Amino acid sequence: MVAVADKVVMVTGGRRGLGAALVDELLARGARKVYSTARSAYTDDRPQVVTAELEVRSQASVAALAEAATDVDIVFNNAGILLPAPLLTGDFEDARTTFDVNVFGPLRVARAFAPILAANGGGALVNMHSVLSWLAGSGAYGASKAAAWSLTNSLRVELAGQQTQVVGVHAGFIDTEMVSAMNLPKATPAEVAARIVDGLEAGATEVLTDDVTVATKAALSGPVERLTFPTAR
Repeated sequence: MVAVADKVVMVTGGRRGLGAALVDELLARGARKVYSTARSAYTDDRPQVVTAELEVRSQASVAALAEAATDVDIVFNNAGILLPAPLLTGDFEDARTTFDVNVFGPLRVARAFAPILAANGGGALVNMHSVLSWLAGSGAYGASKAAAWSLTNSLRVELAGQQTQVVGVHAGFIDTEMVSAMNLPKATPAEVAARIVDGLEAGATEVLTDDVTVATKAALSGPVERLTFPTAR
């Protein structure tokens, strides 16, 4: 179990949406410092927040951040991208970008920060997935989140020896800019952030943030044709 109080935390994609809510929640629970990243420079007036530019598609950018943030105890891989399109007819470069951000981005960050976490006592790595990790019909986004789920499960095994807690987070729809066009019930970013940090501090390896995600996970043992995103049916 990793308590947040007095820890140094990094949140990728911390400028807005769920990332911003995570920064708020971490500070409320006593984090000593929070590195909050975005693709472009921005400012945050709170003294505990250190903003940083990060492009998760760039190995050089990730390495530069790791060199500057050697005091990190907990990493939240939150940065992600959604480019809606069918797999067969959508722009192939958009699919490639989706995987580069949502799968290889967290892997780049994990590889860069694993030695830092080890040097600082183990800490935790928290990866953001989605209920769409388990549901067909959401194009490259769902496929990338399924891959990210597998990535996290393997990282958990590989990082166990250095006592790093690896947490995979699955969430339904959150009221953020990413899914603003979808007319579906949504949780607030603050609600989801609180549940994620609750799970981290309770020693969870997987956090399911809402009833839809719990029900979908339970359905994985059933017929695969039932595992379809509703709007794709």
